[in-house]
Amino acid sequence: MSAVLKPVIELRPMAEADLPAVMAIENLIYPFPWTRGNFRDSLAACYSCWIYARNGEVTGYAVVMLAADEAHLLNLSIVATCQRQVHGKLFLRSLCDIARAQGARLLFLEVRPSNVAGLRLYERHGFQQVGQRRAYYPAHVGREDALILSLPL
Repeated sequence: MSAVLKPVIELRPMAEADLPAVMAIENLIYPFPWTRGNFRDSLAACYSCWIYARNGEVTGYAVVMLAADEAHLLNLSIVATCQRQVHGKLFLRSLCDIARAQGARLLFLEVRPSNVAGLRLYERHGFQQVGQRRAYYPAHVGREDALILSLPL
């Protein structure tokens, strides 16, 4: 009989040294990725930036802007090989706990209607659609709308 080791999950603040790993994931999973400058600006603005690591390897990251009693989830990403498992759910739950602990009472985000897996994750977590932004995201042809979702914390 062999023992099956559970993966070691670590959630920690993002640092400049994490950007190569973050950019590698970002460029693989998005057709229109954030730039290194977007992440650097988020760190410089003291946004709540997080790394999700599995067995010491960066497998996800998130950027949350906190203001007054609201939080805005700007980016939540999990490497493709770990998607549609439990990692996105665990990471999202942790981000909600962090935002709540920082005084946020409401969490907002935008998501592409074509991001079916993302929508499913957010809906299962209790997010509700509260609006729509027309032509918000770049697309291969024209632009794609964004659904605005919110979750009371």
